[in-house]
Amino acid sequence: MNYESALEYIHAVQWAGHKPGLSRTRTLLAALGDPHKKLRFVHVAGTNGKGSTAAMLASCLQAAGYRVGLYTSPFINRFNERIQVNGEQIPDDALVRLVERVRPAADAMADVPTEFEIITALGMLWFAEEKCDIVVLEVGLGGTLDSTNVIDPPECAVITALGMDHVKELGPTIADIAAAKAGIIKPGSPVVSYGGVPEADAVIARVAKEQNAPLTVVDLSRLKVEGGDLDAVTFDFDRLDGVRLPLIGSYQPKNAALAITALRVLRGRGWNIPDSAIRTGLEQVSWPGRFELLRHSPAFLLDGSHNAHGMRATVQSLRDRFPGQKFIFLLSIMADKDVDEMLALLLPLAKRFVTVAAHTPRAMPAETLAEHIRVRGGKAEAAADIPAGVARAVELGGDDPVCALGTLYFSGDVRQAFARLTAE
Repeated sequence: MNYESALEYIHAVQWAGHKPGLSRTRTLLAALGDPHKKLRFVHVAGTNGKGSTAAMLASCLQAAGYRVGLYTSPFINRFNERIQVNGEQIPDDALVRLVERVRPAADAMADVPTEFEIITALGMLWFAEEKCDIVVLEVGLGGTLDSTNVIDPPECAVITALGMDHVKELGPTIADIAAAKAGIIKPGSPVVSYGGVPEADAVIARVAKEQNAPLTVVDLSRLKVEGGDLDAVTFDFDRLDGVRLPLIGSYQPKNAALAITALRVLRGRGWNIPDSAIRTGLEQVSWPGRFELLRHSPAFLLDGSHNAHGMRATVQSLRDRFPGQKFIFLLSIMADKDVDEMLALLLPLAKRFVTVAAHTPRAMPAETLAEHIRVRGGKAEAAADIPAGVARAVELGGDDPVCALGTLYFSGDVRQAFARLTAE
């Protein structure tokens, strides 16, 4: 196999027709010698902020001197981003070698594993091979039936901000969604929750009690945001003062407060994580595609918010960082999202929209999205593809800020198209 054929194999098995559950992942990992049993984990679930919080946790643990695995999805530029050790992506040759090891075990199964289940197995093998001290493991979807949930009780379970997303898979109410996320709570294993949604908080508290799992809810009253610009946002939280966080979204200090709280819970379990390492880790963290500035002036922003809950936070960040300004939005939205609610949030800040379709069958066609915007009184035009959309948005923007958002699935393509355009 080469790198391309290894990726082809990984992507070949889709979810369609597969029953949710953990049995396939368990069978596959057992055939590979149960690599996950050799590892210790921080398990991260939630609707929004999972990736940013996971990146912060991994950065701080690495700054504390640990060998840290990081498992996240989706990727922005290259598949290998999903499996990292101490900030280094899994090398191509290692990925090929592990796919060659996983494939016969997967092919021998009567119920073949899905793409995500195969990737989870690849991650576990690599983290075990690299002798990680701890792995920050981001849930793919939900919690209870997510293939990452095959692990033994983690060092800490972290539940980030909850909102309405994936209702088809997880259930129609916020309590249903909370119950799915709370599925990562294991007997006796501490839980740190972002909190703030009473219905969801009640579910998480109940499950934590049933599992005899000590629960800490982040005390956001101790968070004070000192200020923010286009390079960093500065905050104080719980005896850590003047932290300069390079993730500039207005919501990121709250994610950082969640990470700090979880790291202090880990410290209580014997992990050596001084405050100096937490500060260093937060000030050095990098997490592409989340309210990320690709150009300062005129500003070109890339943001992965992909549901109404995330869009609300992004809109607040746009108002905070660019007071009184209007934007050209380059927009792609998945057809299964609450498109109208997302548009209602963006329209007051929009000069006009350029719509594109991300490279995934779930993406709403560009013209359909443009029509949704026009019906609501906005100005919109559809572009033939992402490079054309980027070029048109930049052209329309002139000296005004441009913001590309609506899905993480087009972030890599937007970044490449913007780099090519500005290099010309």
